[in-house]
Amino acid sequence: MFDQGQTTEGRDRIGDWVLRGGVALAYVLFGLDKFPSAPADTWVRFFDQVGIGQWFRYFTGGVELAGALLVLIPKTARAGLALLAITMTCAALIVTFRLHHPADAIFPAIFCAILTAIWWSRRNRQPES
Repeated sequence: MFDQGQTTEGRDRIGDWVLRGGVALAYVLFGLDKFPSAPADTWVRFFDQVGIGQWFRYFTGGVELAGALLVLIPKTARAGLALLAITMTCAALIVTFRLHHPADAIFPAIFCAILTAIWWSRRNRQPES
């Protein structure tokens, strides 16, 4: 019938795809959410408070979309996870030190911790072809 190693490997692959797919879906949604530019939009107001300019909102959305796509490709998944974790670290730092709302930094910090844990769990994995 099935070798135990094959069924475990099959489950690991499915779990890996589900996990990476979930991360990618979340960050596609986060990234796309940055692009509407109605003046009443939450992200427009947020990036106005950051004070760097609206170009940074588009840049952030693009980085999130790029990270999501990288996470979907097995050979580049770790790079995508690292890119997204760095993005969340920067978000937490901006919210804490630029906007002076350290309590609000908990959400990007949690996302960063989750992404880092996934990245760490893949450290010894050979990329699939």
